[in-house]
Amino acid sequence: MTHKRTYFAHPRGHPLIRRLITIAGTCAVAWLAGLLWFATELPSSVAEPERVTDAIVVLTGGRGRVHRGLQLLADKRARKLFISGVYRGVDVQELLRVSQQSPSDLECCVALGYEADSTRGNARETASWMREQGLGSLRLVTAAYHMPRSLLEFRRVLPDAKIVPHPVFPEHLTQRDWWRWPGSASLMVTEYSKYLVALARGLFDGRP
Repeated sequence: MTHKRTYFAHPRGHPLIRRLITIAGTCAVAWLAGLLWFATELPSSVAEPERVTDAIVVLTGGRGRVHRGLQLLADKRARKLFISGVYRGVDVQELLRVSQQSPSDLECCVALGYEADSTRGNARETASWMREQGLGSLRLVTAAYHMPRSLLEFRRVLPDAKIVPHPVFPEHLTQRDWWRWPGSASLMVTEYSKYLVALARGLFDGRP
């Protein structure tokens, strides 16, 4: 009795499988290249430290941002300060005390926004406040790693406004050789991924 051998093609040999592997590999390389570009393009200094704008806008969520914004206001880099994404129940006097600033000097010029709970929300909240105040330029204060996504969202809702980036550099993030430090690498990957999501959402909405 003759036994007939049956041969099965290896899955990787199937044209569709090979194509999917090629696409996945290309996407992985593109994603990694984008991550390296993103990390390289992060600001390493304040480009226009002396420029005066109509307002200073601080995005809460990281140490040092509010303090820097109040310092800029005290240094007369703008006549108004808007802090977006503040917890309900926190008032201006409390923020000034925590930042060791004199309430009598700055309280009149500080406004708080309580509605935003995301970067997109920060942009919308700020845009509404800017229009109410009749302001046309702002200095945006947030962490350096957060600046690309913040500028993306702010320029969508304030296309005619002059936006001056003012990055803050958190101690917990090592921008140089960030891949050597697990905490910095994790933060960089997370923020880059959020940036891609924000970019894709804008493209689908027709607002690059």
